[in-house]
Amino acid sequence: MGYRKLGRDSSARKALFRDLATDLIINERIETTVPKAKELRSVVEQMITLGKRGDLHARRQVAAFVRNEVADTETGQDAIQKLFDDIAPRYEERQGGYTRVLKLGPRRGDGAEMAIIELV
Repeated sequence: MGYRKLGRDSSARKALFRDLATDLIINERIETTVPKAKELRSVVEQMITLGKRGDLHARRQVAAFVRNEVADTETGQDAIQKLFDDIAPRYEERQGGYTRVLKLGPRRGDGAEMAIIELV
């Protein structure tokens, strides 16, 4: 099978994961549906692995994917800077498994299974 299509074409799916990955990096915890959370896990773990590498090429690869939104208005730190300066050093000793998916139960409106995905 490979991956979940989530009822979207490839460009919409890529845009969805760009936005979700950026939000997860900024907030370190987001609520979404279970299938989206499970697919997002692999995307974000790749970004954190690039962040651990820390070289210029890794920074450019992350910049090509993650949206450059301001993460901290006080310091003016953006999402990419937060990934490389704050998040990646936390996982220096860890060999993968940077995220956790917690199931919440069905959403009230349509019954979709909801989950929280967070950085460990």
